[in-house]
Amino acid sequence: MRITCIGGGPAGLYFALLMKKADPAHQVRVLERNRAGDTFGWGVVLSDQTVDALREADAETAEQISDAFNHWDDIAVHFHGRRIVSGGHGFCGIGRKKLLNILQARCEALGVELAYETDVADDADIDADLIIAADGLNSRIRQKYAANYQPDIDLRRCRFVWLGTTRLFDAFTFDFQQTPWGWFQAHAYRFDATHSTFIVEAPEEVWRAAGLEDMGKEEGIAFCEKLFAQVLDGHKLISNASHLRGSAQWIRFPRVVCKSWVHRNEQGTPVVLMGDAAHTAHFSIGSGSKLALEDAIALARDIEQHGGDLEAALAEYQASRSVEVLRIQNAARNSTEWFENVERHARLEPEQFAYSLLTRSQRISHENLRLRDSAYVGGFERWLAGRSGVEAQVPPMFTPFRLRGLTLKNRVVVSPMAQYSCEDGLPGDYHVAHLGARAQGGAGLVFAEMTCVSPDARITPGCPGLWNDAQGAAWRRIVDFIHGSSSAKVAMQLGHAGPKGSTCLPWEGGEDRPLASGNWPLMAASEQQYLPGVSQLAHAMTRADMDRVRDDFVAATRRAAEAGFDWLELHCAHGYLLSAFISPLTNQRRDDYGGLLEQRLRYPLEVFAAMRAAWPEGRPMSVRISAHDWVPGGTTPEGAVAIAAAFKAAGADLIDVSSGQVSKAQKPVYGRMWQTPFAESIRNRVGIATMAVGAISEADHVNSIVASGRADLCAIARPHLANPAWTLTEAARIGYGGPTGLDWPRQYLSGKSQLEREFERQRSAGVAAAEQANKALGV
Repeated sequence: MRITCIGGGPAGLYFALLMKKADPAHQVRVLERNRAGDTFGWGVVLSDQTVDALREADAETAEQISDAFNHWDDIAVHFHGRRIVSGGHGFCGIGRKKLLNILQARCEALGVELAYETDVADDADIDADLIIAADGLNSRIRQKYAANYQPDIDLRRCRFVWLGTTRLFDAFTFDFQQTPWGWFQAHAYRFDATHSTFIVEAPEEVWRAAGLEDMGKEEGIAFCEKLFAQVLDGHKLISNASHLRGSAQWIRFPRVVCKSWVHRNEQGTPVVLMGDAAHTAHFSIGSGSKLALEDAIALARDIEQHGGDLEAALAEYQASRSVEVLRIQNAARNSTEWFENVERHARLEPEQFAYSLLTRSQRISHENLRLRDSAYVGGFERWLAGRSGVEAQVPPMFTPFRLRGLTLKNRVVVSPMAQYSCEDGLPGDYHVAHLGARAQGGAGLVFAEMTCVSPDARITPGCPGLWNDAQGAAWRRIVDFIHGSSSAKVAMQLGHAGPKGSTCLPWEGGEDRPLASGNWPLMAASEQQYLPGVSQLAHAMTRADMDRVRDDFVAATRRAAEAGFDWLELHCAHGYLLSAFISPLTNQRRDDYGGLLEQRLRYPLEVFAAMRAAWPEGRPMSVRISAHDWVPGGTTPEGAVAIAAAFKAAGADLIDVSSGQVSKAQKPVYGRMWQTPFAESIRNRVGIATMAVGAISEADHVNSIVASGRADLCAIARPHLANPAWTLTEAARIGYGGPTGLDWPRQYLSGKSQLEREFERQRSAGVAAAEQANKALGV
């Protein structure tokens, strides 16, 4: 095969040598527009896993690269005069120029043709069977065929400058400095015997306010030297970007995603994107060189495995590699956003700030961090438990949580989950069994499903109510059972379906579908149909309607207090009545209750204030909100911060942060713990406790969220439907048996040790398998 690689960076060089090694008969050449010795940037970072992949792909090249590596396991976080170190992370640093020299020499030894100072103006002039477009971030090939590759380029919020220094760091070091204009941070690591990389970063607005936009190149470097003088310890900062002038050395990171990586040009030759031309991942999670080398390995492997069927190999390359890159880019997005919002995290204490940084990408979880450095995690757990008044090492999810006069034994919450199993709003034996089982299953707080304040507030005829004394007595029976049979606390969530009411039971007529008969009138902030052309038309509320509904909420609040509920929540999310006032998608009113957010909030705040006045002072009250409508023109995460702040000012103790379900046009972005960033933003910007929801399904998730200060409580929904004893099971899974935050019902204690032994056996088997795999790899 005749192969031409456009671009002499890591991707083009490594792919070239791998193909030439695989078959010396291949005619392989690399065309590079710069001179052989030109390179920009300083060191690059590769993970231990990438090094293993290099060793498997070409042991000789891997050995030369490994010999030039500076390896370290520690991450050091400098913040507010503290240095906090965590180990076991496994990084390798190498100078970019050294890496290129090794790849160049290996290419030449194998017979790859290297052509420098060769500027490719048009791939149509290239006579080849396969063209690799590895021409970097600003790829001209990608730009030429943009209609086919469909690149999506997102310029991120921070400005950064890539510098070097003779200060040799013994750990991957993050240094944070507060200035009158905002926070600056440095990412620093040693990559050879004489130099370290030193990247300085700050949000665009902070960078501009500090005057760096107007500084010359040397003046900007001097600014950074002064700012990071302590960590530099007398060493200078150096730039090797001689081609850049003044503030041009400060750039914004472009996140590149391409829908397609393969295109056939007019000659029918496949032109394949590789490395930065195809994708980028922020430097805070790894280098572009790492991804580029892994791209090269993947395509070379696919070509070999498909035995000359180039079409099949290219399809496999794009299908498999794009998924892996997307996974890394998702983690990189989390990491990028963390560094873009240091001011938010800087409100945390140094211990929690450092933990938050270490787990920022969600690729490193609590238990994964424990595997890397058990001493660090043990010390952190003791510190975190001490803040809750516990003098022991306790997993974060099992630390107590106090709000007003109430203490929860742990941070696990059974979400309010609709069961549609009432008649005339009356909960019965089913609810005793359902909620009682979950209270006995170890959670700290158990929520009743959304309970309606009037017959016309129901979603379906099967929804529970609290509009009469009989319902109050039925709830009292459930509350008494939970209090008598467990140490869990129990919460009531009050709501009004509004425009989403009068619908079928999900298993009888389909979710959100109107009843075939027996419908009741609906109301909303403005006239609307939740399902256009399908749902019943809800009328816009009058002031008289508003007064009646407010009073219904207050009456239900009093009944909830009399029934003995420990906690009360007002439902202002998911397109129900009060949510319909808050969202600009559903509130088109032209009176004092529509328009700007402050006006759209007026009625929900009025209802909340009336409920708070009727609810006992010593018991907490929360509000569930939709932090994102996932529809253009709807509520945004930034707006959610203002919504939360308004409820905090009205007396809310906690915000239960959900999103969506306001419009069927929504397009949410799902994933693990996908709504947690909204809870974190509200918690650390508004200064109010939050509850995280959404795809939280493991103890590891809860521990990471609570430990990093992303939320105070975690609401678990579907896992609790599958396993009422989810909390007890997860405690056994991670090897925690008490003594804090965990109570097994005495009737079930005989099953505790058996479950713990089974999970211990599984953990031991997993460790043994990992050790065997490492031994086989020579690690």
